[in-house]
Amino acid sequence: MHKKKVLAAVEDLFFTVKINDAAKRAGLDVEFLKSEKDVLDRAKANPTLIIVDLNNAAIQPLKLITKLKGNSDLKQISVISYLSHVQGELKQKAHEAGADMVLARSAFSQNLSQILKRHAGVR
Repeated sequence: MHKKKVLAAVEDLFFTVKINDAAKRAGLDVEFLKSEKDVLDRAKANPTLIIVDLNNAAIQPLKLITKLKGNSDLKQISVISYLSHVQGELKQKAHEAGADMVLARSAFSQNLSQILKRHAGVR
């Protein structure tokens, strides 16, 4: 049985390391992707979760979430995004785009292990 996969549209090195470590502990494979096209292509393999940094300048995060949630084959995939706690308007837009969960960076960081374990099916 192959490991469940997490896709991450994350550039920030701090979060890359944090996500990688937490995913390993939860028994998940994580793949970091650099472009919207890569995320949409890899999402077809039905990952258990997609993590989107709403401040990732390399992609258009809201557009990406809208495309994922607008695609009937992909919309069941959980999308968790995070942003700076002061970006209330962006948080609202991410919810409107269809993100399943939008967290402040600090909350995302603190809850990352539990989030990944839940998506790995680990209790």
